Amino acid sequence: MLRTLAGIYEPTSGDLYAEGRICSLLDSTVGMNPDATGQENIVLRGMYLGIHPASMAQYVDEIAEFTELGDYLEMPVRTYSAGMAIRLAFGISTCICPDILLMDEWLAAGDTHFLDKAQRRLESFVRESSLLVLASHSLPLLEKWCNHAVFLYQGRIVAQGTVKDVWQEYEETVAAGRAA
Repeated sequence: MLRTLAGIYEPTSGDLYAEGRICSLLDSTVGMNPDATGQENIVLRGMYLGIHPASMAQYVDEIAEFTELGDYLEMPVRTYSAGMAIRLAFGISTCICPDILLMDEWLAAGDTHFLDKAQRRLESFVRESSLLVLASHSLPLLEKWCNHAVFLYQGRIVAQGTVKDVWQEYEETVAAGRAA
């Protein structure tokens, strides 16, 4: 569903209409070229997010400061460690606040310093968005950020309503062995 909302997949039936700028934090490296430098990937990823290359230029310094990648931004991304690539992708993806934010789980990768910094930025990013669509198996996370829940099983809506009510249906389904 998240990939359909993000425009990656076409709906198999019905129509999808979204009003506003959508940003998806589904795959941190989508739209990045491993042979391009970090600087070049800022522009490439910006284009993937629907931002004109000239407009992305204004975010380069802010992204560089947030990621703390320094001179590595002049090197090809294929030379980065996994953590460095995540820093770059996350910094680019969160430089402009969307109207609708799509997330699959919550950022939980990177060293402690970056993870703390990213958590603060992500919380601010979520608060500034008009709508958050979050897929997660974490009840505390869902209770913190969501006021409505939908439980999908095999592409169909099984339950929708409050987070607690939907979570109870999810747990009953898992306990019955009908879902993984």
